[in-house]
Amino acid sequence: MPHLENTVLCRESQVSTLQSLFGERHHFSFPSIFIYGHTASGKTYVTQTLLKTLELPHVFVNCVECFTLRLLLEQILNKLNHLSSSENRCPTHITCETFNDFVRLFKQVTKAESLKDQTVYIVLDKAEYLRDMEANLLPGFLRLQELTDRNVTVLFLSEIVWEKFRPNTGCFEPFVLYFPDYSIGNLQKILSHDHPPEYSADFYAAYINILLGVFYTVCRDLKELRHLAVLNFPKYCEPVVKGEANERDTRKLWRNIEPHLKKAMQTVYLREISSSQWEKLQKDDTDPAQLKGLSAYTHVELPYYSKFILIAAYLASYNPARTDKRFFLKHHGKIKKTNFLKKHEKTSNHLLGPKPFPLDRLLAILYSIVDSRVAPTANIFSQDGEL
Repeated sequence: MPHLENTVLCRESQVSTLQSLFGERHHFSFPSIFIYGHTASGKTYVTQTLLKTLELPHVFVNCVECFTLRLLLEQILNKLNHLSSSENRCPTHITCETFNDFVRLFKQVTKAESLKDQTVYIVLDKAEYLRDMEANLLPGFLRLQELTDRNVTVLFLSEIVWEKFRPNTGCFEPFVLYFPDYSIGNLQKILSHDHPPEYSADFYAAYINILLGVFYTVCRDLKELRHLAVLNFPKYCEPVVKGEANERDTRKLWRNIEPHLKKAMQTVYLREISSSQWEKLQKDDTDPAQLKGLSAYTHVELPYYSKFILIAAYLASYNPARTDKRFFLKHHGKIKKTNFLKKHEKTSNHLLGPKPFPLDRLLAILYSIVDSRVAPTANIFSQDGEL
């Protein structure tokens, strides 16, 4: 579809696969599809755009917002009820406590004339949060088509691979579709597509090329790069607006934008200042550390989990492995006291230096020192690898 090709860039293979799986409106589609990939790899955008463009009946639910079983099931049923009800009739609110009730109510809602003879799609975004809910929920959604005897497909969108979801007791296997990270060429094409109408496409493409040359090594998140592109473009255009340079004078434009991009490097991902504050900073040529609300230590700021990974690495390298049970388990049982020390243990571990340790031990310590439950996503492993 030409409109879809212009809207969804650099995801032709994934769009083609999904269209093949969806088939015709009246055909039975695959019961469940599991889509995974890193943050900002286009999973949610591609799925929503494809369903809206093809005008397929669907409900989209974010599992972060629906953090309990009741909220999740009621959200799905009420959105479906809204799809099936006419414009003149106000749909009644449906309450649902258990998954058995959900199956029964789902059959009733999908009897509506507007949902007959076509596939209904349920999209569960941030599906990794389903693992914290009831044990029967994930297997139930995977077999929803069989349990309800309705033409329904459930799509799971997640940053975690399917192997981390699969229950030990086994379950129905979904169709697994991977969304790889965007390459630098893909990012160049997508970001260049957003060029303002008052400037030529080549001018904006040259700006994006400079932006990616600076930020690609430290940030490959499309959303963050798009934010940085919008934020710094007025400064890049400044010499052209003032008549000091033309659009092809790339060297002068680079000299003008270079110091401001270096300042922006200090605030990647942090969002400690608003866009309006950043624009004021650029106009006044103020040092970022002097602006109220921006930390003076942002040049050494680490991502949230990287801090805990460093702490876990320190503990693993200086403490013997046999002490992990005593330090990191709440109910470790009785430990025999002994005055006997091996000859090399009489010396402080800090004087002996750090010891090597396996990755599994590092992750075990990490999970025990972080307050909240840590999902083993690709982001955790990438931060671990960078450190």
